[in-house]
Amino acid sequence: MSYLNKAFIVSAACLLLGAVAASAQVSLQEAQQLKTTLTPLGAEKAGNQDGTIPAWTGGYTTPIPGYRAGGHRGDPFANEKPLFSINAKNMDQYADKLSDGVKAMMKKYPDTYRIDVYTTHRTAAAPQWVYDNTFKNATRSKIVNKPSGPTPEGAYAGIPFPLPKTGAEVIWNHQLRWRGEAWHFDVHQYLGTADGRLVLSTDGQAEQMMPYYNKDAAPEKWNGEYWMIRLINAGPPIRAGEAVVGRENVDDDKTQSWVYLTGQRRVRKLPNPCCDTPTPATAGVMSFDELEVFSGRMDRFDWKLVGKKEMYIPYNNNKILQPPKDSMVLMKHHLNPDYVRWELHRVWVVDATLRSGQRHQAAKNRYYIDEDAWQGVLGDRWDSKGQLWKTLWALPMVMPDLPATANLNFGFYDLTSGTWYSCNMYNEKQEQYKITPRWPDRLFTGDALAAEGVR
Repeated sequence: MSYLNKAFIVSAACLLLGAVAASAQVSLQEAQQLKTTLTPLGAEKAGNQDGTIPAWTGGYTTPIPGYRAGGHRGDPFANEKPLFSINAKNMDQYADKLSDGVKAMMKKYPDTYRIDVYTTHRTAAAPQWVYDNTFKNATRSKIVNKPSGPTPEGAYAGIPFPLPKTGAEVIWNHQLRWRGEAWHFDVHQYLGTADGRLVLSTDGQAEQMMPYYNKDAAPEKWNGEYWMIRLINAGPPIRAGEAVVGRENVDDDKTQSWVYLTGQRRVRKLPNPCCDTPTPATAGVMSFDELEVFSGRMDRFDWKLVGKKEMYIPYNNNKILQPPKDSMVLMKHHLNPDYVRWELHRVWVVDATLRSGQRHQAAKNRYYIDEDAWQGVLGDRWDSKGQLWKTLWALPMVMPDLPATANLNFGFYDLTSGTWYSCNMYNEKQEQYKITPRWPDRLFTGDALAAEGVR
């Protein structure tokens, strides 16, 4: 029986057992697959039967010609041409490999929205110490139930569940995926209005850090904080000087976030930095749990592992970094398809359905998680009336200097209102995800934010 078929059988069993039931570690014998038939991060090493998905051979670790640390990132596949395009006219031919959101966008904007499909490259890679910790996590990590939802325990500095058995485990693999220890970036963020205008919402500088991947720390001393961010706005003028700091914890009851309000010259701690609460990092346009397709607290939903399937997804999108102007990659109602690369990959499919007694604007969600890098690449959200409401997307890019294939740009299309959002545009910036030494922990605190408030 293939690993793909086993995944669907496992997902059905998990549904019967309950999406948030505590999970046990896998056996050492099962974990040995990470050294044979699976990649070190848990993907199927073999390609597919017809050869359209190749075997994984170590990922992309060759320096991109001309790249200078911290500068513009080149496109290692710049000379490739699309194999074919999918649009509203021929989408039915490929429907089984398209998400509901992608198909809805083709129907909504038949004259402008399409996807260009390129040759598949399995570029995902990580340092050897991440591979080693992923192997250890396979037999020591488990999911436990807490008031904040299903929470990983025992994992550190690697993919927590490389052989996942539940939807919650897959989503935690996404949230704890490898994307570096610390980095800096300068970005623009844009809101697209229903009538086709593009409004700059953020001109910011950000530092991010993942204490979970502090390779020099002792696992037993890790306090559960896995992702930290500090974003300072330089513009637009109405938002200049605003700032936000966040400290994400696997036990989301311990997650903390602060904002600096220029009009009040005060730092305030956010009371509810989770779920469908609007996040200040995007001027309140995206919710906290829409960042990077999904982020944060998991107690609002029941999580079901649907299985694994082949899908056309955004991948290896260094192409979108090449134009010198943001306006070249932003159209009235969506990203410019000329600069978005799609490939055929295997993805884990996870459904999140609103739990009884919980409240959330999205009653149902479906997420597509790349098997190689554990990056959430697509997500669809349905409202309480059962209407497909939003489609979420992220654009993984090749960064051999880490090495990693990690998301740099993400956003959503609102299928009901016609608005959309593009978070983290780097085209007009000198730095594109600059890898840095780890930042001081105190940088990501409300006190540090208060000390820096100048407007």
